[in-house]
Amino acid sequence: MSAEHYRIEELTPEGFDRLIGLHPKNAVPLEQTPAWAEFERRTGRQPYGIFAYFDDGPRNQGARPGSDDGGAGDFRDGEEGPLVAIASYLHSTRRLRESMVVVNGPVWFADRTPRAEQRLLGTIRAQFRNDPDVTPVFARLQVQHSLPGVAKALEPGWYDREIVVDLSQDEKSMLAGFRPNARQAIRKAGRAGITVRVVERADRQELFRQKLFPILEETASRDGFSSFSSSYYETLLEALEDYTELLVAELEGVPISWLITTEYRGYAVYYFAASSAEARRTFAPYLLLWESFRMLKSRGNTSCGLTGIVSETYPSLANVTTFKRNFSKDVVVLPTTFDVPLRPGRYAALALALRVRRNGPPTVRQFASRMRSVAARTGSRRAKDAVHD
Repeated sequence: MSAEHYRIEELTPEGFDRLIGLHPKNAVPLEQTPAWAEFERRTGRQPYGIFAYFDDGPRNQGARPGSDDGGAGDFRDGEEGPLVAIASYLHSTRRLRESMVVVNGPVWFADRTPRAEQRLLGTIRAQFRNDPDVTPVFARLQVQHSLPGVAKALEPGWYDREIVVDLSQDEKSMLAGFRPNARQAIRKAGRAGITVRVVERADRQELFRQKLFPILEETASRDGFSSFSSSYYETLLEALEDYTELLVAELEGVPISWLITTEYRGYAVYYFAASSAEARRTFAPYLLLWESFRMLKSRGNTSCGLTGIVSETYPSLANVTTFKRNFSKDVVVLPTTFDVPLRPGRYAALALALRVRRNGPPTVRQFASRMRSVAARTGSRRAKDAVHD
């Protein structure tokens, strides 16, 4: 690989733990870990590997490759071959859309300057164009700067705005940061007899399947979205049992609202939730979320992300934004998900075909069908032939 690219190493789970252990202050999303990759594998997706990118530039000649260290090397900030970024890839093989997808990443350990990010994208292009085992049309990942050679993602990716609650403050200060109506709702839920409990690990899958998934189906029907099957959430709770908790709000012993949290390296996330009409009437979701904050704080977490809110990129999140804004004024801006075309000719044909299929009249859709046929024929070439697209 060219000297202008970063050096790449695929990490074993042990190498991953060892490497990020050298950087205790860096935030690492759970979605970028071997544990999450194993969860994805159990749901039928195809993890392709977690890769570390090192800067072995001129000032770092002679850096040890670290191949005898489980892929972790022996690098620390300020020494030779510093770690730049880590990316965990899923290999998607949807028809005509073979791609490499990085969920909530890459994770940066060096300064994320435009030049550094452009260099990483160049490294990724070379990495997958030269890989004899795959022929992806594009890589999908978060890009922070306005850079040439990237395109608006063909499908929605990771959210780019998030509400974050500070768990490092005391409970009184945390409550004071809520909007008045949220504090009032928490009190109303208590007076209505709502109780909250953390579900024991041994009981989580059966309880979810029997009593909690129907609440999600009700929520999805009411709010107009599609949920995963019950098995998806059950697998998440099993595969990530060391990183997740399931909390339930009950009225007279009957579950009416629930949420799933994740925790990793001191950062928690309010990941999935659902509420029945009875829960909304009794303000159960407010008490449930408050009790989850208390639990997460007691376990040493310093922040809790409430996941995505409305943005220019994702206007559909408007319906969940109002509730989340009740708990914090802190909005974190995340890099937007973009596509990085690896084979520009095929990517352009694919983008046109998808755009026409979604928006075009029937006569134009016929043209799109022909374009897809062209893309399919092109896709039969080996990676070495596609480099010149």
